[in-house]
Amino acid sequence: MSATDVQITIGPLSLIPAGEGRNFEIAGLRIAVFHTRAGQVFAAQAECPHKNGPLADGLVGAGEVICPLHAWKFDLTTGAAVMGSCALKTYFASVNEHDEIVLALGSGEGGP
Repeated sequence: MSATDVQITIGPLSLIPAGEGRNFEIAGLRIAVFHTRAGQVFAAQAECPHKNGPLADGLVGAGEVICPLHAWKFDLTTGAAVMGSCALKTYFASVNEHDEIVLALGSGEGGP
């Protein structure tokens, strides 16, 4: 995260059950936010860059998401394809002291 990022609180962590993802419309962007069973949060573009599969509906585990349409796998930290040939745009996500999900949008965005 950089000093030029805009931080947006999207709501309590309880909005997203552990092991699942949810889509949010934020600053005109569709962003999928994932809550892992280990308690981590990640954020990435909502659609798979391959065939526009709904990534929030994919399987989440070990910091990765698997697209539900074509089983392409992506690293949620970097956006890099683990299996497939294109990457995701990622966003810095964290949980604040009030157990709310906070996204950073701006120059700290990852991915292509």
